[in-house]
This record gives sequence, C-alpha cells and structure tokens, in this order.
Amino acid sequence: MEVWYEQLVKPPLTPPNWVFSPVWTLLYIMIVVSIVMYLRSLSKPGLKFTGILLLMHLCLNFIWPYLFFHLRSPGLALIDILFLDLTLVLLIRRFFSTNHLAAGLLIPYLLWVLFATYLNIGIAVLNGV
Repeated sequence: MEVWYEQLVKPPLTPPNWVFSPVWTLLYIMIVVSIVMYLRSLSKPGLKFTGILLLMHLCLNFIWPYLFFHLRSPGLALIDILFLDLTLVLLIRRFFSTNHLAAGLLIPYLLWVLFATYLNIGIAVLNGV
C-alpha cells in the first residue's frame, strides 16, 4: 500500500507522510469535543436530521482511506471526499445554530478536509485516474 502511494505523482504542497497522523489525531479530538458540546447544548432543533447528517459524514470520513488506499481508487475517493466536504459544511451550519464554539471547533477540520480534497484532485488528475 505504501509503495503504491509513494509512486503516485503528487500535487505541490503535499506534506510529508509523518504529518498526517498527528494532524488527524488532533482533529479527531476536536471533532469529539465539538460533538459532545453540541449534544450538551440545551436547544438542539432538528436533532434527528443533524444526527443522520453526522452519521453520514462519519461514514464518509471512515470509508475514504479504504477507497483511496485499499481499492487504490483516487477517483472513487474523490467522489467520497466531495460529499464529505458538503456534509461537513452542513454540520457546521447545524452546530452553529446551537453552539458557536462547537461549530468553531470544526473549522480546522474543514480546512484540512478542503486541503485533502485539493490533494485528492491533484493525485487523480496527475495520475490519470
């Protein structure tokens, strides 16, 4: 798996591999804190819809590495990450209506996912997949 990834042509600004683990660790901590803060908020209009959206988003998040690395399909992973972007923006809007800080904790995650989208697009285009 690593050999395959290393052989891919990557877009400018691709960080070294060691960056991904600490960044994702920090982001997952912030995501969990954000979700807990949202759930502890007194008012949660549309809680069922937000819960379904959150579940969809987390599924998209966890399936991306499988699509990209296991199936070696940057094209399928790109479709996934575009839906990941969309659901994250919608989640931030939902969280913001209830708890501004919970929404704010998701902004670094959004920036990272948008950067990952750029990387995914670059890899798909540069490698013709």
